[in-house]
Parts: sequence; C-alpha cells; structure tokens
Amino acid sequence: MSDEPPYILDVEGIEEDRSDPDAGSRPPRRWVGMHFECCGVYARIYRNRKGTAYVGYCPRCARQVRVRIGPGGTRHRMFRAW
Repeated sequence: MSDEPPYILDVEGIEEDRSDPDAGSRPPRRWVGMHFECCGVYARIYRNRKGTAYVGYCPRCARQVRVRIGPGGTRHRMFRAW
C-alpha cells in the first residue's frame, strides 16, 4: 500500500484555486458536460465570452461542438455530441 492520499474527483463543480489572490473576485466559469460519441470520451465545454453558447472540442479528434443558449434554457447539464 502507498502512503499517498486517495485521489478525489469533484463532479458537482469546479473548485477555485485559492492560491491566486484574484480568484475570489472572478465568477466561476459555467460549463456543461459533453459526451463525444465520435471518440467515446467525456469533456466539459465552457460558455463563450458573449454568453450565447457553450463551445468546446473533442479531446481526441478536435471536432468542435457548439450548444446555443436559448431564451428558455434547460436544466440539463449533460449532453451527447454525435
């Protein structure tokens, strides 16, 4: 057995890095989970600066995905890209 502590995965959100003095003044980045069917991998995609869409890329093949943000929105946080 190793003396290393166990690895912890936070699936509810992103923890802010408190070592950055300006980290407390920035709002957390909004994201949605995306399952890329092309390569069978999961990644987070983040809201663009204009706040009009979530944009990201498959971490394996670099295909782009864009999820537009509509007026009514949705409560879903996980999506699939074909």
